[in-house]
Amino acid sequence: MAVGQSHFPDMPPLEGVCLGTAMAGIKKAGRRDLVVIELPEGARVAGVFTRNAFCAAPVTVAREHLERCQAQGTAPRYLLINTGNANAGTGQTGLRDARQSCAELARLASVTEEAVLPFSTGVIGEPLPMSALLAGLPDALHNRASDDAAWKSAGEGILTTDTRPKGASVSVEIGSQQVTINGIAKGSGMIKPDMATMLGFVVTDAAIEQTLLERLLRETVDRSFNCITVDSDTSTNDACMLVATGRGASVSSEDEVAVFRNALQRVMTELAQAIIRDGEGATKFVTLQVNEAKNREEALAVAFTVAHSPLVKTALYASDANWGRILAAVGRAPVDEFDVERVVIDLDDVRLVENGGRAQGYSEEAGSAVMARDELTIRINLGRGEENATVWTSDLSHDYVSINADYRS
Repeated sequence: MAVGQSHFPDMPPLEGVCLGTAMAGIKKAGRRDLVVIELPEGARVAGVFTRNAFCAAPVTVAREHLERCQAQGTAPRYLLINTGNANAGTGQTGLRDARQSCAELARLASVTEEAVLPFSTGVIGEPLPMSALLAGLPDALHNRASDDAAWKSAGEGILTTDTRPKGASVSVEIGSQQVTINGIAKGSGMIKPDMATMLGFVVTDAAIEQTLLERLLRETVDRSFNCITVDSDTSTNDACMLVATGRGASVSSEDEVAVFRNALQRVMTELAQAIIRDGEGATKFVTLQVNEAKNREEALAVAFTVAHSPLVKTALYASDANWGRILAAVGRAPVDEFDVERVVIDLDDVRLVENGGRAQGYSEEAGSAVMARDELTIRINLGRGEENATVWTSDLSHDYVSINADYRS
């Protein structure tokens, strides 16, 4: 189940970037579950990772290898992703397995071990089936390609409970050259931002200095993946990587950075919204806009309080115009000196709340008509300042419970 139509976009090839997949049988036979992304020499790589204290072994190893490459003045050459097993909550055994995975791919590809960054997604707390993973590496390398089909296959190869691959691609002119940004992501459940919530891999052919690349990644993640929530759970394995191959136009001047940032934000936002549209059991795509806050942090706090309310989410699923649940969630948000008389709440074009209570012109019929839509916006004006924030979420359905109750079966 997912909201809206799905179309995996055309992905222009990026010089020096190849993607290969294999069916290793890590959890189930007959599905792509192992992905290798080859990067050209000299590419620059930036990453943000989960802040979950029980971060998975591959997160620890990926951070170590990325830092080691940067200290040595080198760069990662391969991203290795497996699905079906998170290799999280596995202690020293998990770290050993993550490092062995990198070492074997490094041996096959004739690169150093730290040139491989590992990523895993799937069931937590189970040992990684190393014999299956290692046996699949030669096929993944052999199947490498740079065309549109390779990007889509990689998008399929990183899925867990997702129902469809998620991709985004944007091309813009910088100077006299075209710059392309391609990205794939996975995520459907255990979605609550705390850096970026999912796995995401975004590659551009632009030439960007390392410090600028890292800043652009943080800025665009903060307004995309850090603004989505399905179920308020933050994964042990979240990571989002941004790669600049340096084979295209240079991005350095203020105007060039502005053009590139806007394009990158489009890619990140499309991928983040695709995760919500494919949220586990989702039947609604909901935009929460909070305006007139004192600061952005306050606006986000209100938006997430509403987005995480089980009562609001179940009302959305039932298409029940129970606007009092929204009002109650806004009222318990962690906001100091809240003046409810100034708060205005709209559901699309229907006013729900003003002057501390139900809007005079509100009717149950109008509210119910909006709640019946697959996509809708809850707009909350706090009347406290000039800052705003937007968060995207889904409803809470019977299917969400079923998917997660049966996840390991």
